Amino acid sequence: MRPGAVAAEAGVNLETLRYYERRGLLPTPDRSLGGHRVYTPETVTTLRVIRAAQRLGFTLDEIADLLTVGRHHHGTGRRPAGLQALARDKLGEVDARIADLVTIRERLVAAMDAGCDDLTECAATAGCPIPFEDIAGSSPQ
Repeated sequence: MRPGAVAAEAGVNLETLRYYERRGLLPTPDRSLGGHRVYTPETVTTLRVIRAAQRLGFTLDEIADLLTVGRHHHGTGRRPAGLQALARDKLGEVDARIADLVTIRERLVAAMDAGCDDLTECAATAGCPIPFEDIAGSSPQ
């Protein structure tokens, strides 16, 4: 498959295709007699896997690790061992972000319920629902 066809079918642009190739996420394609890159249909699948993994929050480095593990276990009928560990770690990160977002939401709702309109005025009020000192990470001098 030519680069344009691969990119279009996978829903990425040509620069993304080239970037992933430079990063080692995609194997170096064969070349035609005219010197054009020729990709296998599996490249489309790999690109879709990369995009899906990114949507799940995996970094390109983590995706590279997963692809490497997957290539080594290809055809064995086993799931890549790395996926379970990385997914468990990513789930912990997601849960921590969710907890942070829930706290932020609760604080914002409390600030709205308290009628806070001015951050400086609210910060000086004893009943301010926003823990400015905790958020700033420092104590007053």
